[in-house]
Amino acid sequence: MKILVLGGGIVGVTTAYYLAKAGEDVTVVDRQAGVGLETSFANAGLVSPGHSYTWAAPGAPAILLKSLVSEGQALRLRLNADWRMYAWGLRFLRNCTAARARHNTSIKVRLSRYSQEQLNLLTSEESLRYEQTNRGLLYLYRDSESLQRGIASSTILSENGLLIEPLDWSATVAKEPALARSGSSLAGSIYCPSDGTGDAHLFTKAVYQCCMRLGVKFEFNRTVQKLCGSADRVGYIETSRGPMTADCYVLALGSYSPLVARTLGYRLPVYPVKGYSITVPIREPGAAPTIGGVDEGNLIAWSRLGDRMRFTATAEFAGYHLQHQPRDFEPMLRAARGLFPDCADYSQPAYWAGLRPMTPEGTPILGKTRHLNLYLNTGHGHLGWTWSCGTARVLTDIIRERVPGVDLTGLTLRH
Repeated sequence: MKILVLGGGIVGVTTAYYLAKAGEDVTVVDRQAGVGLETSFANAGLVSPGHSYTWAAPGAPAILLKSLVSEGQALRLRLNADWRMYAWGLRFLRNCTAARARHNTSIKVRLSRYSQEQLNLLTSEESLRYEQTNRGLLYLYRDSESLQRGIASSTILSENGLLIEPLDWSATVAKEPALARSGSSLAGSIYCPSDGTGDAHLFTKAVYQCCMRLGVKFEFNRTVQKLCGSADRVGYIETSRGPMTADCYVLALGSYSPLVARTLGYRLPVYPVKGYSITVPIREPGAAPTIGGVDEGNLIAWSRLGDRMRFTATAEFAGYHLQHQPRDFEPMLRAARGLFPDCADYSQPAYWAGLRPMTPEGTPILGKTRHLNLYLNTGHGHLGWTWSCGTARVLTDIIRERVPGVDLTGLTLRH
């Protein structure tokens, strides 16, 4: 069967890989000059089932409202004239109850665990190298009260099979000695030993090479503009370089999926949430951490990628706006210096911003549609790399009419 995968990010490329391994004739279409050059390019570098909490939680509305008048919030709302943001926001607010947050988080952690298994299996089978570490992740808390809340909240993870270890400050420093130099006041952490780090862009390029060996074709510098079809089938896609046809189509365009899907009448509840990252060269290797993690007080993540440190922060609701300036990164740089003051040359930051394709529930949009030959694999939000192999494997099973290897109860396969 000839399959077109629309999107050359980490989700599209892993989808192409699993389909090709299953014997399908696969072509990937992307507007960029190579794979993984948008959201997959400079993300946090965390494979993090331990951070599977949904963003739509009881405290989120207050944080978003505060961001309208106060800088430095982890979640930021920038009002604009895009009605889709407000429609998405209403659905997000409806999910900000304790019951919905618990339900959605349970789904997320279940999918995260399965996907990490698939990622580790793919890495081993293909001998992939992407500056990965498998030493777990630390989730830091700045005071005893927030640490206790974090421990209480983490029961939803352990109930879904994830191993977690609460650590006081001395045990945290024993686990990651680089934190001993921290100028920050910290109470302790939650350690998730199964989590890990690595460069998602390098991973995407490594899987791309595997795809090439499997015969997958890539059409770069080709923008997908429109889905064209009848009431129940896609007939062809229109691109910036003319039409393309296939037996089957997979929409994996991240934040841009709803723009293309609506050309065929779909209203996908996906909205871009902007994130920021800096990458700095390591100056003193002995002072750099070997375990990645998240400062939960500032929602700043870090990972060590070879001879570089990556820091990421902020979730900004600002539409498809990718522009940024150095002052946008100043809070992140201050927090990075506070955590690891001596490890990196902070005077040489490489700035980046990308768009996370978020759904209101925080769960992906995955599976069949009312068009018999159109499938969806999008809406991965802040867990795009963590979920990439799992959702790609699940979608391959669905297309080939096999039973997926993970319990999908509660994960709505959107039609």
